[in-house]
Amino acid sequence: MGGKIPAKTEEAPKAPPKETPPPAEAEEPKQEATSEENVSEESEESEIELDNSGVVEDDEDFDQKFGDETLEITDEMIELANDKRNEALDAMANGDYEKAIELLTIAIQNNPTSANQYAKRASVFIKMLKPNAAIRDCEKAILLNPDSAQPYKWRGKAQGLLGKWEQAYQDLSTACKLDYDDDAYKMLQDVTPNAKKIQEHRRKYELKREMKEMKQRKERIRKAREEYEKAKGQSGSSGTGASTGGGFGMPGGFPGFPGAGGPGSGPGGIDISQLLSDPDICSALQDPEIAAAFQDVSSNPANIGKYQNNPKVQKVINKLAAKFGAPNPPQGGSF
Repeated sequence: MGGKIPAKTEEAPKAPPKETPPPAEAEEPKQEATSEENVSEESEESEIELDNSGVVEDDEDFDQKFGDETLEITDEMIELANDKRNEALDAMANGDYEKAIELLTIAIQNNPTSANQYAKRASVFIKMLKPNAAIRDCEKAILLNPDSAQPYKWRGKAQGLLGKWEQAYQDLSTACKLDYDDDAYKMLQDVTPNAKKIQEHRRKYELKREMKEMKQRKERIRKAREEYEKAKGQSGSSGTGASTGGGFGMPGGFPGFPGAGGPGSGPGGIDISQLLSDPDICSALQDPEIAAAFQDVSSNPANIGKYQNNPKVQKVINKLAAKFGAPNPPQGGSF
């Protein structure tokens, strides 16, 4: 993104008819850059070079049939299901996947509580490049038996066919943990590079967001310091500044908060550096209503009674009381 802005500024001299471009046009590259930056943060995978070989398009809805789990299963039904499963394996060996699906569907309908039947049909859907159908069978199998490795194995393979690398990595890792086999491990190795790239890319953007939030927090603190200095100057001009002791122009320090003095404050006053190091207090002091209340009580501490029923101001008072280890200030006295 950063390389696009210089490129556009270099093209400006090549357009002699536009000797004095309007200000709006001059600002357009910055607006585009901001827009592109937002897009890049929202679509974090757009800049990653992934190996998408083998990825297929979403398969159309397949009319796959499921079994009725409420059926009372007999020994004859289980025997028939096993026979049809064996026939399906022969059909798979001959490459007749459609026939294998038909036979496994009969097996599922006769033994609808068998997770292995669904997992086997999912493996056939994989060979037919129907990953979504395979995923549906695997999810059914996982509901029936969450400790079976085969459904996770074939769902992981299906996720890889759809280019969902992280999901594929998670499923194949689970399959290998539940019941290791070389085939599942090979699949896991195939999807790991893309999954790791996406994870590392996401961590990079998470770090950027954290840095941005930290920068915004520091900016809020800086503005709060400026507001404090401004209020301090106004208080000083009225004869109630730091020269008479106290923080925020309050005579005699910070009434109602004994022991709140310290370096950077007047006699008996609060430690201003300690105060401004608290982001919550700094943020609160940017609120005009709270700032006005502080100015009002600074000039006349008895006015604190006016804010007894103001939860916003009272919250800051309680925060200051807790910070400086003082009991809650008197309701009719001073801060």
